[in-house]
Amino acid sequence: MVKILVAFLTRFIPRTMLQRVAHIGLQSISWFYFGNKLEDPIDGKTYRRILPYGRVRTRHNALAPFSLSLERHRALWIYMKESTNFFTHEAKMLHMAPEYCFIKRLRALENLEYITGDLDSPWADHHFDVHQIPFDDSSFDIIMANHLMEHVDDDRAVLREFYRVLKPGGWGILQVPIDWTNPSTEEDRSITDPAELERLYWQRDHLRLYGFEDYPARLRQAGFSVEIVDMKKQLGNQLYDRYALGGEQWIFVVRK
Repeated sequence: MVKILVAFLTRFIPRTMLQRVAHIGLQSISWFYFGNKLEDPIDGKTYRRILPYGRVRTRHNALAPFSLSLERHRALWIYMKESTNFFTHEAKMLHMAPEYCFIKRLRALENLEYITGDLDSPWADHHFDVHQIPFDDSSFDIIMANHLMEHVDDDRAVLREFYRVLKPGGWGILQVPIDWTNPSTEEDRSITDPAELERLYWQRDHLRLYGFEDYPARLRQAGFSVEIVDMKKQLGNQLYDRYALGGEQWIFVVRK
């Protein structure tokens, strides 16, 4: 029942509406899932299990009901905490399409000048089209955009914009859904039927599905150097399962 409800809500309820109310409903039932088997590293809460998530490809133990983190968010938090100076080094950060599980925590960091942007999210400080980022060249030490590139009209132009606003020596994390069975990105802009987009690219609002070789190639074509971090290799199976990181969690770290 929960799986069906989550799939329905994420498929048919507008994103901006979900962003306004989802945390209230999920946090109100989070007590039902408390236990000691799984741990959300973002807030330290532990669960016996967590919520499923997904529209076409439902994933079990994916959504932590209190922080609203998904597998990719928990993997990113661990990477930034254990492999970077993100939480201690003074930096100016641009976070596009900011996620609920991160916003308050990152805004509270005294070392971080934290700026958020989105086209229409109620959580964002600035609203703009990411194809034309309204900041000067070399404005940011850090950029982050997770599961954004599959939604934009011209992903190569957006990547060039990210490169432009990143300072030399800066770094970022640009995550996307990856089809780990296909090295090539699948994209056909003549397809407009929502059901067909969902079948091919996993969501009705996705315009492409990235391949595991092509996506890092696109990052490099924009000018970035790219490091791909295998979180299962870094953490080991026990912690990987403890943090409910699910399938493949590879982090694409870009640098200028």
